[in-house]
Amino acid sequence: MKIFILAVAAAMYAMVIAVPNRKAAAALSAAGILLGAGFLFPGAGAPALGRALLDLVNWNILAIYVGSLVIADLFIYSRVPAVLADRVVEKSPTLGIAITAILVITGLVSAFVENVATVLLMAPIALAICRRLDLDPAPFLIGLAVMANLQGTATLVGDPPSMIFASYANYGFNDFFFKAGRPSIFFAVQVGCLAGALYFFLFFRKLGKIRMDLPYERIASWFPTILLAAMILGLALISFLSGEGLHAASGLLCLALGLAGLAWFVFVRKEPPSKALDLVKRLDWETILFLIGVFIVVGSIGDAGILDDLAARMTAVIGGRILLGFAAVVIVSVLISGFVDNVPYIIAMLPVAGKMAASAGMPDEVLMFGLLIGSCLGGNLTPFGASANVVAVSLVKKAGRHVSFFEWIRVAGPFTALTTIASSLFVWFVWG
Repeated sequence: MKIFILAVAAAMYAMVIAVPNRKAAAALSAAGILLGAGFLFPGAGAPALGRALLDLVNWNILAIYVGSLVIADLFIYSRVPAVLADRVVEKSPTLGIAITAILVITGLVSAFVENVATVLLMAPIALAICRRLDLDPAPFLIGLAVMANLQGTATLVGDPPSMIFASYANYGFNDFFFKAGRPSIFFAVQVGCLAGALYFFLFFRKLGKIRMDLPYERIASWFPTILLAAMILGLALISFLSGEGLHAASGLLCLALGLAGLAWFVFVRKEPPSKALDLVKRLDWETILFLIGVFIVVGSIGDAGILDDLAARMTAVIGGRILLGFAAVVIVSVLISGFVDNVPYIIAMLPVAGKMAASAGMPDEVLMFGLLIGSCLGGNLTPFGASANVVAVSLVKKAGRHVSFFEWIRVAGPFTALTTIASSLFVWFVWG
C-alpha cells in the first residue's frame, strides 16, 4: 500500500514539475486514483469521495483564499497602491531610493494581497520608469517578484503556504505576529525584508540622482481599502476572541467581505455584471483545485504512516544536533522549492518537521518556521520557482527583453541567500 501511494504521489510531483500549467489536473487525477484504489477509505465511488472532501480538504483555508483573492482584485481596481507608489517616486531624492522604496511597498502590499496580483499591480509603474529613462526593466521586475514572494510569507492571508501552516499549527491571524510572548514569523520576514531592501539599494544605487515625473494616478474608490482593512481587523479579532488558532469564522468572514465587494462593484460602481463575472473567472481557480487534490494525496500519505517513517529516519540521521536539523530543513526547503511547487511540499513536510521538533525536545516553531521560510523564500531562486516569477518574466518579455535562467539567478540568487539567512537567524535566536 505504501509503495503504491508513494508511486502515485511521485507521479503527481513529476507531472507538476514537467507541466506546471496542468498542476490541478495532475493533483486531482492522483487523488482520484488513490480514492479508486480504496486505500484511503473503504470502498470507492461517491461515498469515498464525499468522505475525502469532508475529512481531508481544508475548506476554511480555501474560503480564506477565495475571499482574499476577490478583495485583492478590487484593491488593485481602486488604484490606491499605484497612487502611493507615485508619491514615493515624487518624493525620493534619487531614482535608486525610489526603486527600492517601490519594492518595499510591493512587499508590504503582498503581505495582504496575493503575490501575482501585487506584481501585476506594480509592474506598470516599474515599466513606465524604465521606458522613460531607458533602463533595463529586468532587474526591477525581478525585484517586484521576489519582494512579493518574501512578504507573502509574513501573514495568514499572504500566500497559500502560510494558510496551510496556520491550519496545521493551529495559528490564528495574530499568532503570525506574536506567539507565546515571542515575536513570530512576521518579524522574521521583516528582518529578511530589511536585508533584501539593503541589497536592492546597493544594486540600484548607481542610478544616481536621476529625477522624473510620472502621470498622476487617480484613486477610483477607497471602499476596497476599507474591505481590506476590515478583513485584517476581522481576522485579528476572531483570532483574539476565539483563542483557538484558525477558527472557521475566518473563512466565512473573508467570503462575506468578498461577496460584499462584488455587490459594491456592480450596484455602487455600476460596473456590468459581466465584468464582475470576469473578475470571478480570473481568480486563481487552478491553485484552488490543485489544493483540493493535494490535500487528498498528502492526507493518504499521512494516513498510511509514510510521514511518520520519514520523520523517524530524519530524526535518526540528525540525532540531537538541533542546529544541524534546523539548517538542513531550511537549506533543503530552499533548494527543493526553487524547482518544485512549494504547496504540496509544505503540506507533506509540516507533520515531519513537527515530529522531528518533538523528538529533539525543541519548540515546534523552530523547524516549522524554518520549513516555511525555506519553502517560500526558496521560490525566489529560479524564474519558475513561483507564479509571481513566471509573470515577471512574461512582462519583461512583452517589453522586448528576454530573461535567461542564469540572469535571474544573478539578480535573485544573492537576494534569496541574504533574506533566507537573515530570517533564519532571527528564528533561531528567538525560538531556538
